[in-house]
Amino acid sequence: MGEVNTAVTLCGIPLDNPLIPASGTFGYGYEFAELYDINMLGTFSFKGTTREPRFGNPTPRIAECPSGMLNAVGLQNPGVDAVIGHELPELKKVFHKPVMANVSGFSLDEYTEVSARLDKEEQVGWIELNISCPNVHGGGMAFGTSAASAETVTKAVRAVVKKPLIVKLSPNVTDIGEIARAVEAAGADGVSLINTLMGMRIDLRRKRPILANVTGGYSGAAVFPVALRMVYQVSKAVKIPVVGMGGVSNAEDVIEMMLAGATAVEIGAENLRNPYACRDIIAALPATMEKYGIKSLSEIIGGAH
Repeated sequence: MGEVNTAVTLCGIPLDNPLIPASGTFGYGYEFAELYDINMLGTFSFKGTTREPRFGNPTPRIAECPSGMLNAVGLQNPGVDAVIGHELPELKKVFHKPVMANVSGFSLDEYTEVSARLDKEEQVGWIELNISCPNVHGGGMAFGTSAASAETVTKAVRAVVKKPLIVKLSPNVTDIGEIARAVEAAGADGVSLINTLMGMRIDLRRKRPILANVTGGYSGAAVFPVALRMVYQVSKAVKIPVVGMGGVSNAEDVIEMMLAGATAVEIGAENLRNPYACRDIIAALPATMEKYGIKSLSEIIGGAH
């Protein structure tokens, strides 16, 4: 099985394989490093980071659903000072590859400041700009649902960062291709998609919404076909690389995402279900590639077009 090649290149940075744990499902990495050697990952995207520490939304903020889950965590994070002062030094002890810095914000100002600061950190390989978080009032999603505002925030951040800029898109829009073209025009080096779909559940005993936030982001295996369709559409709409995610839970899904046009693939909810998910998928990739007669992953990107 030695002859398959899992390596890909994302915005000029080589990855041993296309597997990337998605932001918010992998913390800042070092908790997972106690379970297995996380250096086997392509990279990972750390928790969405804002300027100030955030406690997040009131609880309950998780609801279970068939083949998926709803979350309205609300960008709980220690703030950019603590990330630079504590989380990154801790991570450095266990992870020796460039990491993806996921940035969230409530204003242009905050997006540019947090991005500029993380851009200067030697461990950071890419900035993943989250303009698509559906669980935060007045932030994130507002920038991601109109092409004009997506373009504005991308342009502002592009002006202050030197590292590759990947913009994370919301699926809760009419035409995701239009948003992708807007951020490409504004200087994005790549796009990642999809973030969660808006959903809700109601408690039949209380006859009230389960989540304190009422709505939350729906993720998990059930969203995979929707995510795959959007990755396919976006990779046709833009020339920059696409990072695909949404319900990916095994090596077959990874290959399907790549055929749809993804250069790399993020794994989110599956990490919460099984903390060893990424390790297991990476281990299964070579045999899965052989099964489908694939010699090199980088050669199948967009192969289904």
